[in-house]
Amino acid sequence: MTQKAARHLDAQTEARIRESFASQTLMATFGASVTSISPGSCAISAPILPGARQQHGAGHAGLTFALGDTAAGYAALSLMPEGREVMTVEMKVNLLAPALGERLVASGRVVKSGKRLTVVTAEVEAVTGEEWRLVALLQGTMIPVDTV
Repeated sequence: MTQKAARHLDAQTEARIRESFASQTLMATFGASVTSISPGSCAISAPILPGARQQHGAGHAGLTFALGDTAAGYAALSLMPEGREVMTVEMKVNLLAPALGERLVASGRVVKSGKRLTVVTAEVEAVTGEEWRLVALLQGTMIPVDTV
């Protein structure tokens, strides 16, 4: 199944992704939530909490990276069969602007899904009211693994 082949996930796959996400304690610490999932894509949103800011008051790069990596990972998982999970092999981040805003939204998508490796990308935007500003681009590779 490719990203263009279907626009909605089957209920079982969506439930599997939401259950997996709910078990991520780091995402819970950040107050993050999955805002959308479809085949080959996932969006995650989190407030920029006081405990996730750097010394200038912007969202920490660790928060930005964690959200982008997680959104890209769940985008990859959305194309994996039952009984498989994904892990990050490598991920590059370009920080484009300070993460100043009320919340961050990471939108991950699959560039190419393969049997052994899946290439992913994510954009992270800082949001204040109706204003969205691109703050980071990520590109990386995920590998399918057996469910532990």
